[in-house]
Amino acid sequence: MECNALVFVRSPWMTSFRYSASHLKKINHVCMCHTIQNRHEYFMRQALELAKESFGQGEVPIGAVLVNSNGDIIAKGRNQVERSKDATQHAEMQCIQIGSKVCGNWRLVNTTLYSTLEPCAMCLSALQLARVSLIVYGAKDYRLGAIQSWFPLIDQKHPFHQINYIGGILEEECAWWIQTFFANIRKNKHL
Repeated sequence: MECNALVFVRSPWMTSFRYSASHLKKINHVCMCHTIQNRHEYFMRQALELAKESFGQGEVPIGAVLVNSNGDIIAKGRNQVERSKDATQHAEMQCIQIGSKVCGNWRLVNTTLYSTLEPCAMCLSALQLARVSLIVYGAKDYRLGAIQSWFPLIDQKHPFHQINYIGGILEEECAWWIQTFFANIRKNKHL
């Protein structure tokens, strides 16, 4: 649902009041921000479902989805490093590979990648090469995060493509799955 001035003008509680255009613009901005937040949470929940699948298979629980400008999920990925015996099989890398096949182009312009964990330098570089427009992530990765946490690689001016990012969407839930996974590993090592 999109909030705009017309929706508010038709609302019964507004009929007896006069609102200036600037006031309606502020209301519209608040509603749009809320709608955008809901959109980010919706797609992050899709990525979390993939992370849970990885958790159940003994993989680090990281999931990702790639969304086009129409709001369609065009690719899904989840961490499969252990299963594949391949260190490059991160959720984000799988989304890039699948998304390129779906789009028939290596350029993934006007797409948004949602990942439950802040991308590492490998994934960030690949996302930049693929021309992904926006990265939305949940939990910070203080061990390998290349956006804000470990090494803020994204702050380096890139010669041809700059990616925008939003961090902290459903951060606590995303972090809980990863923390629980590693707590279980530590607990089982002591047995």
